[in-house]
Amino acid sequence: MTRTIWRNLSLLSLLLVSCQNVASEPEITPTDCEAMPGFAYVGRGEFIAGSDRTERDYAYRISAEGFADSPDEVAAAEAGYRQRGWFEREPEQRTENLPSFCMSQHLITNTDYQAFVQATGHRAPGISAADYQQQGFLVHSYNEVEPYLWQGEQYPTGQANHPVVLVSYGDAVAYADWRSGQDGVNYRLPTALEWEKAARETDGRYFPWGNDWQDDGTNWAKHGPYGTSEVGTYPLSRSSYGIEDMAGNVFEYTSTLVQGGSEVLLKGCSWDDFPGFCRAAYQHDRPIESRHILFGFRLVMTGG
Repeated sequence: MTRTIWRNLSLLSLLLVSCQNVASEPEITPTDCEAMPGFAYVGRGEFIAGSDRTERDYAYRISAEGFADSPDEVAAAEAGYRQRGWFEREPEQRTENLPSFCMSQHLITNTDYQAFVQATGHRAPGISAADYQQQGFLVHSYNEVEPYLWQGEQYPTGQANHPVVLVSYGDAVAYADWRSGQDGVNYRLPTALEWEKAARETDGRYFPWGNDWQDDGTNWAKHGPYGTSEVGTYPLSRSSYGIEDMAGNVFEYTSTLVQGGSEVLLKGCSWDDFPGFCRAAYQHDRPIESRHILFGFRLVMTGG
């Protein structure tokens, strides 16, 4: 089984974040969300973000327990993960305060994205073998990418309600802009902090369902299909706000850019990952041009 080892981002890097200014957006109301089917309201106020030593230690342990069988194997695996520092660069636990927002309850699906491609002629999801090799983070062989390639404007058979993948950050922004015009409202990608609050509520819970890992809670490496699943398949992965797939299936682009705008933060975890990566506090960054079978996105609706 191929396994994902993501490069984490330090708290210092977060201070250099380049993202859309959401502070000036008009306040969104529950009525605004109710008027747009498929969107859930997340109220303004404080929430606990980031992680502390206790949470990171737990992330190492459950990641080791996810695949090892004996206590000795668990200990050896955990030691190896700690040596690699998988979770050591997560931002420290702290209190953040956000305005209210409306977030789409589902990831953008292949069906959703197909309407955009057909209406605009925007490139279909995909990537050539050469471009895939050049990305440099080859978690999967190109043979595993091929089942997700579109044929013209047609998504792969049987994947209508699966999250769209093999799109870049720019593709996701273009979709949000087009959808804004279609629906007559303003959409954008969520910030990393908005995504985190929507996943973990206000009390700093590790997962949408609480602090204790549940093997059947989401689509991860040892539970569910080897690949994307239909959106909303795992009830435990629904946050308290009614937002689906907040702990698995695919990593999600945010609007939070780092490294001078050349990289984007992704939140959540993917269908081939370890339990520790599926916590709301975890995040990693990738070049904005990246296209991968592990990356998808959802929208927020703003009051602007």
